[in-house]
Amino acid sequence: MSDTGRVWRKSTYSSEQGECVEVAHSESALIPVRDSKDISRGVLTVPITSWAAMTAGLSRQ
Repeated sequence: MSDTGRVWRKSTYSSEQGECVEVAHSESALIPVRDSKDISRGVLTVPITSWAAMTAGLSRQ
């Protein structure tokens, strides 16, 4: 999946060095995720259902 033209976001909880992951909005059922320290390593896509379960679990902590 190409990341051309996407607007990437970092968590507001990320460190000042930017050591976190970035996510982009997607119209598909896959959420694009990348390493903010090395964006040349490519994009990982996560099914939207898995992303929703993970973020719901994290918000309960």
